[in-house]
Amino acid sequence: MTAAELRWEVADGVGTITIDRPGKRNAMSAAMWRALPEILAGPAADPAVRAVVLTGAGGDFCAGADIGELSDIDRPGKAHLSTAAEEALAAFPKPTIAAIEGFCVGGGCQLAAACDLRFAADDARLGITPAKLGIVYPLSATARIVRLVGPSAAKYLLYSADLIDAAHALRVGLLDEVVPAGGLAARVAEFTATLASRSLLTQQATKDVVDALAAGLPVEERIQGWLDEVVVGGDAREGVAAFLERRSPAFTWAGRSDR
Repeated sequence: MTAAELRWEVADGVGTITIDRPGKRNAMSAAMWRALPEILAGPAADPAVRAVVLTGAGGDFCAGADIGELSDIDRPGKAHLSTAAEEALAAFPKPTIAAIEGFCVGGGCQLAAACDLRFAADDARLGITPAKLGIVYPLSATARIVRLVGPSAAKYLLYSADLIDAAHALRVGLLDEVVPAGGLAARVAEFTATLASRSLLTQQATKDVVDALAAGLPVEERIQGWLDEVVVGGDAREGVAAFLERRSPAFTWAGRSDR
């Protein structure tokens, strides 16, 4: 994989991962699936990175796994490379947004669903297509789709392998926001600037607890750990002071004191 196929950039506290393989509509090769967890490892611990956007180059988000390398990507009896990348993205501790233009298909939907939020241009097309290949969508990806859209809509997508438009995807919960074509980058930049101005402590606690609740995991110890962090973290003191002084807060929390 060349560096150009999966690019990492940071500006104003927001990191962007660009899938850049437009000749194949940004289909992910085995090397690209392997590289994604490595790319995410650095910004996960970097206090200068407040949020991450995943997007595609050339007018498409991602057409899925490169079918020519499918035997290497989804290896029978072994861990799937796509699942490892998906899990790394889902576990990233800060807000993540998929910015979707054009095609978001198969493994592309797998990546988008692993992000916290999904913004799309109104001409985007989304689909989950293993039924066209006679394969089974990975368990973790299937579970995320079910949590996002519910069992019936998940079956619709997986049974048919049809592509749906952005309006349909928004209606069933696969997307969070749809904007006019040509306006996606500006809207995502606006939203991530807002995220970068908010408390990372609140955001990280929210992500940890909401994801645990959605997965049916116990949350009592998790929430108590975050409540303890509020006491020592400083963001709450700054937030209250800024409110009383009628100014914008300057949050400084950069990570859990017990990690």
